[in-house]
Amino acid sequence: MPEEGVQLTPKANLLTTEEILTLARLFVKEGVDKIRLTGGEPLIRPDVVDIVAQLQQLEGLRTIGVTTNGINLARLLPQLQKVGLSAINISLDTLVPAKFEFIVRRKGFHKVMEGIHKAIELGYNPVKVNCVVMRGLNEDELLDFAALTEGLPLDVRFIEYMPFDGNKWNFKKMVSYKEMLDTVRQQWPELEKLPEEESSTAKAFKIPGFQGQISFITSMSEHFCGTCNRLRITADGNLKVCLFGNSEVSLRDHLRAGASEQELLRIIGAAVGRKKRQHAELFLMFRDSPPANPSISSWDALHVEGLRSRMSFSSQMATLWKGYRVPQTPPLAQQQLGSGSFQRHYTSHVDSNANSKCLSPGSWASAAPSGPQLTSEQLTHVDSEGRAAMVDVGKKPDTERVAVASAVVLLGPVAFKLVQQNQLKKGDALVVAQLAGVQAAKLTSQLIPLCHHVALSHVQVQLELDSTRHAVEIRASCRARGPTGVEMEALTSAAVAALTLYDMCKAVSRDIVLEEIKLISKTGGQRGDFHRA
Repeated sequence: MPEEGVQLTPKANLLTTEEILTLARLFVKEGVDKIRLTGGEPLIRPDVVDIVAQLQQLEGLRTIGVTTNGINLARLLPQLQKVGLSAINISLDTLVPAKFEFIVRRKGFHKVMEGIHKAIELGYNPVKVNCVVMRGLNEDELLDFAALTEGLPLDVRFIEYMPFDGNKWNFKKMVSYKEMLDTVRQQWPELEKLPEEESSTAKAFKIPGFQGQISFITSMSEHFCGTCNRLRITADGNLKVCLFGNSEVSLRDHLRAGASEQELLRIIGAAVGRKKRQHAELFLMFRDSPPANPSISSWDALHVEGLRSRMSFSSQMATLWKGYRVPQTPPLAQQQLGSGSFQRHYTSHVDSNANSKCLSPGSWASAAPSGPQLTSEQLTHVDSEGRAAMVDVGKKPDTERVAVASAVVLLGPVAFKLVQQNQLKKGDALVVAQLAGVQAAKLTSQLIPLCHHVALSHVQVQLELDSTRHAVEIRASCRARGPTGVEMEALTSAAVAALTLYDMCKAVSRDIVLEEIKLISKTGGQRGDFHRA
């Protein structure tokens, strides 16, 4: 909670009880089998018990959950259980009462613990405890949280710090899943990995002999967007298919305008069909989004999940809503409606490990440099006599290397329109540029004389259309494990993708400008991590 508080959403803008239930009926009718009331804080809404009771009557709805700060839980839970509440998540970021008061700007730690014990007493198993881990704040409590599972049927879920809305992004604050897992394993080496449920957002582990378990939600380091089947409706009735995206569709306005069920289904289906395989528009969000305006004193969201069966992204998010089929798009093309303009979004992946996750676009965000910045005052590719020389990396240790680079191509209005509508005589410029970027990353050592050959494990090239500047924004990310970095691979990938766009469009305009070819971030190596401010 910010020290200055937050601006509250006017009551007239919030969904009414009947509007919430109308939307819930619609989603359940279309196959949603789980609804979670989240926040903000849902338990301060005076009609929350009545809402749960009426949700329970919806045929086909199997799970009704709530995510709460726990302050009012002990008082309300007996009523909520009686009317049908079946799952509980409690947000708790510290086990230190004084630190709790610092984080939430109010007392109440004992009430949260009372709520946890009340949930256990009433038979909820597991009771999920959500803990957002932040370096310098609570990462030293990992083992204390894990120890809670010894005698209590808890699922303590450690969540990677995520840079959206009110969170002020700082790479130094994030504690990765692997770092957290290593910390726990040092204390309990016998820690066991549990099988993952399909579409699960958490990686679950259990300490042998303990009643409960721990889980990790790897929202940033190993995101799960490709199998995510969650939808979110905000307190004021906006549908979000991705928590990270700026794009919202107001279902409230359509409801109040008298939209029919079929019209609502078309609107929802179109939004779902635009859901992406990674955090939606993340790098653009950090650059352009207005200050966050969460409502803490209002019921902030109705979280809807479980679209029909738990399917993969391609089948789940781009096929059926009953009575409305979302138009299929080519595998490399995800079409989206931006604010008043039509955009095409392209993404490609080359990954040597079929089970590994995509690189998180969160690494594209602007941020301050982190880690030691060990720069040299001498050129490393020049010997003592000033002649070009290749660096010997034979004695350097193999480490995980990741680099992200960007480029911008200013096309001008005519070429931009043709690219946007895919009407160039040469073909689809975005797809060709994308493939060229992937190929360039793999051939970097053949193009840059003193660059080492790197066995890339992953290459991702993304292109976004920016209608305000008539530009294409390119992001290229590369990953490898070895003794040398992959900055040149990422930069070459972005540059060649930009050059390819120029080549595809030069017959239409010679006034095309390539600009802002730059390294966004790199991790791994002796010189430390770099993140462009």
